[in-house]
Amino acid sequence: MHALLGENGAGKTTLMRILYGLSRPDSGTISIGGEPVRITSPADAITHGIGMVTQHFSLVGPMTVTDNVLLAGAGVGRLDRRNGRRLVVEAAERIGVGIDPDARVDRLSVGEQQRVEILKALSRDCRVLILDEPTAVLVPQDIESLFRSIRRLTDAGMGVLFISHKLREVTTISDRVSVLRRGRIVDTVATRGASIPQLAELMVGRRTVGVRRSDRQTMHDTDLDAARSIDEPDLEVDALDVPVDRPILSIRGLRLAGPSRNALDGIELTVNPGEIVGVAGVSGNGQTELVQVLSGVRHPDAGTIEVNQTDITGAAAADVIAAGLGRITEDRHACVVPHLTVEQNLVLEDLHRFRRGPFLDKRAIRAHASELIERFSIKAKPEDPVATLSGGNTQKVLLGRALSRDPLALVVSQPTRGLDVGAAEFVHTQLIARRAAGAGVLLISEDLEELLALADRIVVIYEGRLVGELPVADATPERLGLLMAGEAAA
Repeated sequence: MHALLGENGAGKTTLMRILYGLSRPDSGTISIGGEPVRITSPADAITHGIGMVTQHFSLVGPMTVTDNVLLAGAGVGRLDRRNGRRLVVEAAERIGVGIDPDARVDRLSVGEQQRVEILKALSRDCRVLILDEPTAVLVPQDIESLFRSIRRLTDAGMGVLFISHKLREVTTISDRVSVLRRGRIVDTVATRGASIPQLAELMVGRRTVGVRRSDRQTMHDTDLDAARSIDEPDLEVDALDVPVDRPILSIRGLRLAGPSRNALDGIELTVNPGEIVGVAGVSGNGQTELVQVLSGVRHPDAGTIEVNQTDITGAAAADVIAAGLGRITEDRHACVVPHLTVEQNLVLEDLHRFRRGPFLDKRAIRAHASELIERFSIKAKPEDPVATLSGGNTQKVLLGRALSRDPLALVVSQPTRGLDVGAAEFVHTQLIARRAAGAGVLLISEDLEELLALADRIVVIYEGRLVGELPVADATPERLGLLMAGEAAA
């Protein structure tokens, strides 16, 4: 098991695309089993025994497991479903899981769907398996199952290349770790002798500062070390003028209808000043709809939402912002206009503040952008198109735009998804700064390490309902994982 680490833009995706035939290198060689090979398409990669599983599954929901496996290697002619079922059973035995070959994929859990992706690769005589961020959408129990399956494959002689931003997972599962920085391998080390802070420093080229809270008495160190290091950073913040005796964000009886069931079903939740409340859950259980309703993008069918005792239920997005709510949704690319510049995107939600009569004050916009670029360490010029920025810098643009108004309440969804340790560290320090200033932060994340490191308490959403709430001192990945899977007994 060989792990690959690197910041956003370090070259991991480019390397994977080359290995799987989606991009062509300008020079160099690829050898399999000591023999140079030429890979110009995914079909070539599959022929040479390379399989790849990405975090975004390529499955056809209404089809069965067998049909999905057959579809992955279908040529011209009639499909042999009997042989396909045999392939599924044999591949499932190789990874040590039981799976129904005739089950519809859209009725499987996320963890089971990922196993189908692995089965597809194994059904084609895979010798090298590339796993790109394989745990991004899994609960802890599914991650443990995945790791057991990977170990069975490596024990049987398969080579596995494991790409992840989660340093603890890398140290848990891999034998060696290679670190990419700016397109070059800067080091390859044996995992056994490598610590998480050392790997983080190799990735970003400097010592990292974590998000540990010095006043937290009872913590799960084995779960938090990957999300923090050394000491909490020094933060200079101006306190917000907010009352401390009542919730800054209040949600009561929130309901939103869905196609087959309520997307949100009676959500009751409060966030107090100076508090981070984490929302855990497997993707697709109502998190996206919750953020949309809170942000003014969708109107609820029932319930109320208040920010600092101002009712914003069903209000337009502009009115939600004016009431003091800042928002960063999970799809960062949908929140910017790529062909517009950094400075234009930074003022998109505040154009009224930058008008001089009927015209925009370009000088004021440039000064505002320059200040935010410096404050939020955005690696770009004001006139650069946002489309040219890395994911981490795009996220900093969104942070700068939302936080420049000093919001009283902040709703943040998946703020570090796909970000490297350095960019994630910056986002975390900004959220801590908001809490220190007295704002209330609602943090929706599928990364339990992130929630355990940052939140004061954690609620779990399952099928549109809040099914549990735990103070962070009592929360463990195991308890949260059971709740995320709908096990109320947790």
